[in-house]
Amino acid sequence: MNQQFTVTGMTCGHCEAAVTRAIKQLDGSAQVKIDRAQNLVEVDTTQPREAIAAAIREEGYTVTE
Repeated sequence: MNQQFTVTGMTCGHCEAAVTRAIKQLDGSAQVKIDRAQNLVEVDTTQPREAIAAAIREEGYTVTE
């Protein structure tokens, strides 16, 4: 299932890697695309939306609906 999140606080490639790593820890087969300029994280995963959002928040980023 393709899900989109608005994530603020990502300022560099390290931030993108941290978000990607957090998502992949939940679902190793997830496909993650990040557009930092648009604050957009797109995830193709079977995990629930709430779990993905929580993983991103745990890395210190803000997820808005």
